[in-house]
Amino acid sequence: MSANGSSRLQIQHGFARLLYGPNRFRTNRLIPVWPLLSITDDIPVTTLLKLSCPDRVGVLSRLSSFVAGHGGNLSEVNQFTDTSTNWFFVRMAIQSETLRLPFNEFRKAFEPLAKQLNAAWTLRPVETRMKMIVMVSKLGHCLADLLWRWRSGELACDIVLVVSNHDELRETAKRDGVDFRSIPVESHNHKEAFASIRDLFREINPDLIVLARYMRILPEYICAGFSGRLINIHHSFLPSFVGANAYARAYERGVELIGATCHYATAELDAGPIIDQEVIRVEHFHTPDDLVRLGRDCERLALARSVRWHLADRVLVHGNRAIVFRD
Repeated sequence: MSANGSSRLQIQHGFARLLYGPNRFRTNRLIPVWPLLSITDDIPVTTLLKLSCPDRVGVLSRLSSFVAGHGGNLSEVNQFTDTSTNWFFVRMAIQSETLRLPFNEFRKAFEPLAKQLNAAWTLRPVETRMKMIVMVSKLGHCLADLLWRWRSGELACDIVLVVSNHDELRETAKRDGVDFRSIPVESHNHKEAFASIRDLFREINPDLIVLARYMRILPEYICAGFSGRLINIHHSFLPSFVGANAYARAYERGVELIGATCHYATAELDAGPIIDQEVIRVEHFHTPDDLVRLGRDCERLALARSVRWHLADRVLVHGNRAIVFRD
């Protein structure tokens, strides 16, 4: 890949290595891809289409023909048909520098076809960065991992706020320059506290809210108001050990595997569409504390993958199932 005609970029897992170029950019170090997208003019602009609709003959052909008819080139297509529900799912990455219409006009031109297909869909330039809020309590391993991946360029988003019902992780957020808001939630004030949280969400209007071991149950009106935008990491391999103290109950049961489950949060506790699960084997000598230690690794991995896939429009929800086009 060329940058300004005389440099070459090598993409490696979310980073770019500028192998050679003008003197002012003569370097071999890895740097995040996202800052580069704003300084290299000839990296193709990509538009992401995410769509689901009732299945019928020729759906994929109609979509690809629409893109080609407007001058777009498909660089990646992920497609799946659920034959049990007769439902079609697709994610298309469109190299759009050859599109004959500006983005807003291309989007408007697509609306009649989407209506004919009775489709739920999103269309956006990949360069747009989603706004993300992270919610935490006292455990900081998931927050620290997300902040590191964000800072290194792996998560293409803007973490605009950390919200907590405690104050312990304020410095963790501040080290990365992220605003921190403490909203205590106790039995005597939980209605007012959650109303404040809802108002804060409405003000910011985030694209994604991550419950990174936030140890309070969100009320139904928040789950409904931000449906499809709330991701929770639960410390067990669901549907086993729903609720609190999952590792202690797993130890008492004598399980051979423990894990973590990342899912969209719904009004029903720990029952939303599952995005990803991670497991690890338990040995006979492992103590309850060992299970907590091992489980935290599972939590970090499952949450990071799920957030990355959501940010890249790789997750489509239908009913209580999540269709994930993994990278």
